[in-house]
Amino acid sequence: MRRQQRNANRGAVALPTRTRREDPMAAYDRLPAPLRAWLREAALPWSAQSCRRIWQAATREGLSPEAALARLDAAERKTLERGVRS
Repeated sequence: MRRQQRNANRGAVALPTRTRREDPMAAYDRLPAPLRAWLREAALPWSAQSCRRIWQAATREGLSPEAALARLDAAERKTLERGVRS
């Protein structure tokens, strides 16, 4: 598969690609159900590792699952804004 075809689902966002260190589907399957649901609707192709990191930081701070998802929404908005400006 050519590189152009693999990256076709990224849209017009000019963000760098990264190499994954683990099986992405296994990492996705280990995520909590609310986080997997959020990922299905996400505007960007987030890695399970990135989402898990934000989720765990939010839960360590004692935030509810809804507040953790709101934090993910904010991170996604910020990333989209950064990609548009590039």
